[in-house]
Amino acid sequence: MLKILKYSFYDLIRSRWSYVYFLFYLLLSSVLLFLNNDLSKAVITLMNVVTVLVPLIGTIFGVMYYYDSKEFTELLLAQPIKRSTLFLGQYFGVAISLSASLLIGLGIPFLLYGIFSSAAIWDFTLLLVVGVFLTFIFTALSFNIALRNENKIKGFGYAILLWLFMAVIFDGLLLISLVYFDDYPLDKFSLIASTLNPIDLSRILILLKLDISALLGYTGAVFQKFFGTNSGMLISIFVLTLWVLIPVYFIYRKSLRKDF
Repeated sequence: MLKILKYSFYDLIRSRWSYVYFLFYLLLSSVLLFLNNDLSKAVITLMNVVTVLVPLIGTIFGVMYYYDSKEFTELLLAQPIKRSTLFLGQYFGVAISLSASLLIGLGIPFLLYGIFSSAAIWDFTLLLVVGVFLTFIFTALSFNIALRNENKIKGFGYAILLWLFMAVIFDGLLLISLVYFDDYPLDKFSLIASTLNPIDLSRILILLKLDISALLGYTGAVFQKFFGTNSGMLISIFVLTLWVLIPVYFIYRKSLRKDF
């Protein structure tokens, strides 16, 4: 698995799209810091970008890599290699390479602006942690979609639909539910609903750390009310970890029965 992971990692690192992804975050964070020297405000602005763009890139890259390397995968499967080892190695290679581009692209400008001597270092660290979580989550989800759909067009369509649902449609449905059932106690429902969307959960996690009560929204305020800031953060990280482990487990199970 480590050999396959290493190959997938270096293959993607040499890809021009990895450089584009890295340069985008490098330029974005550099411009934000140049226009506004307040590191905390830059972190808040990047939060809105990271929680939407990172899942989209992870979803597209995961599906694209699976389909583009299909012939090479079939060649490897002719060798005495476990299928689970092959697909998990490819998944971790994609997820780690995307995470490296994100971490380096955002990290360099903040290092140059003295993030280590700033009070915003923990907020920035949490932003990077959330970005890595979202990368691993949506890359795993995209691999699950690709493994279940041999048709490339269907695979890409389902992957984009998944991102669209998580990033946009889910919040709309949740808002409609909160408005429609306004006469009923909705605290527990909001807590459960927020754990079903890693994008919302990541946003709440960052806002809890920043302690910006005006921006927390209904679900974030409920998190803070029920669990407090520290407990809410720990629960959020635990649920995000489950969001990584469960799709990875399904990759493992599906790979055992995958027929080429």
